[in-house]
Amino acid sequence: MRASAERGRPRFLFGAVAAAAFALDQIAKILALAHLHYDTSVPLLGQWLQLTLTRNVGSAFGLVTSRSPPIAASALVCVVILAYVFCGALARAPGRSIPLGLVVGGALGNLLDRIRSGGVLDFIDLRVWPVFNLADVAITVGVGLLAIEVARRR
Repeated sequence: MRASAERGRPRFLFGAVAAAAFALDQIAKILALAHLHYDTSVPLLGQWLQLTLTRNVGSAFGLVTSRSPPIAASALVCVVILAYVFCGALARAPGRSIPLGLVVGGALGNLLDRIRSGGVLDFIDLRVWPVFNLADVAITVGVGLLAIEVARRR
């Protein structure tokens, strides 16, 4: 019984992190839509950090402009990670629970935007980087943590 519960912990942690990343992203986007105007910057920390509401219909900072590839890529990433998690591989590598949860939560947040409105709502503007959102942060941090975890295992 105890071994079964321990195998379930990585899945639970994965699901909790994915749900939290998704929820925070969606809440932030709702607040951004309610309080910001498109293409008008609001200084948050002077010139360093601003809030600028934009809609990205492409992918990877607008590099791909067609709607189909970003939707297909997001869906494929989610399906592959979910298959990995639910085929039991996560139990053998529990350190991947948080990184994979962040990637899936972020991907689902952006995928929902694309399905709902044809583009992703972005609002975090560092002025030296394309405007992005919390889903992008979750994906980036998740991939970084996953790279560290994989490198540590080698």
